[in-house]
Amino acid sequence: MKKIILISTLAISMIACNKGGDDKKAELEKLKKQELELKAKIATLEASMNEAKDTVPSGIAISVQALKPEIFKNYIDIQGRVDADENVSVSSEMPGTIVKINVKVGDEVSKGQVLAETDARAISQSIADLQVNTDLVNQIYDKQKNLWEQKIGTEVQFLQAKTNKESMEKKMAALQQQLNMTKIVSPINGTIDAVDTKVGMLAAPGMPSIRVINFSNLKVKADVAESYASKIKKGSEVIVRFPDMQDSVLAKVNYVARAINPSTRSFTVEVLLDNQKEYHPNMVARLNINDYQSSIPVIIIPVKTILKDETNASFVYVADGKKAKKQIISLGKEYNGKVEIVSGLKEGDLLVTAGYDVVNEGDEIMYKK
Repeated sequence: MKKIILISTLAISMIACNKGGDDKKAELEKLKKQELELKAKIATLEASMNEAKDTVPSGIAISVQALKPEIFKNYIDIQGRVDADENVSVSSEMPGTIVKINVKVGDEVSKGQVLAETDARAISQSIADLQVNTDLVNQIYDKQKNLWEQKIGTEVQFLQAKTNKESMEKKMAALQQQLNMTKIVSPINGTIDAVDTKVGMLAAPGMPSIRVINFSNLKVKADVAESYASKIKKGSEVIVRFPDMQDSVLAKVNYVARAINPSTRSFTVEVLLDNQKEYHPNMVARLNINDYQSSIPVIIIPVKTILKDETNASFVYVADGKKAKKQIISLGKEYNGKVEIVSGLKEGDLLVTAGYDVVNEGDEIMYKK
């Protein structure tokens, strides 16, 4: 019985070993087949890439720009500042102590409005005392006038009463004027920009107390070198840039001074601003003033594309079919990285804008996509 069981066990083991060997053989055949398929794909891709490489055109890669005439403008760059025609620092007309301030920063005020007041008690008391005498003098004058009209009394008495009346009126007017001088009054319509005084502080003529600015007529002022005197005129185009605001406006020169400052050898220009924006007096501004403009459209190219030959002549490269061609040019005005071409290029020419520094006359070229 034991022999039968042992024989059966050995038979089963042999069958299992034979089956495991068949599975490994099948897997090996499968991997070899996959290897052949991968080699075929690799060969196909390599052939395709070689074929594509053979079709790439030869030559130096460049980029070109088709030239088209346009108006060339040249600008001069100067620094200016924002200013206001009506920018006043108001002070008291007579010495005194501030007793009342009627405005605060940001308030809109009108011409003649009382902004602050100084102590006027002494003047007010003088006016009250003088008013009593004035009333008496007026009554005497009225009586003397009635008597004189009735032919009663002397002319001297009437004239004396009249003189006293007129004298009192002049004294009263002088005191009233002094009373008005105790008030700090706005001379313009505008906005309160600063209040540099407080109640209890001393005010005096020439001592700044309150600043009033009319923001409705701001402008930019700048000093321009004397050499540009014949080039900048009223109405010249100007681009006003505000570096701190990252803003710019297109405007016209509104005023050009005719007198040259003898110490700085410069003259003043002014440009009115669009006051819808938050410009501020004394803000820095850059003025790009148009001092030259071509009369007709001309060819304009980037300065960087211009080269020099051994004779110091200026030239560029243009694309002539599949060849690079050297073209001698004459230059005009230059501004902001671009230059006006007087001669040598025409509309439709293909200017080499990339690769111009590696090509030579007659080199084969190809265009970058």
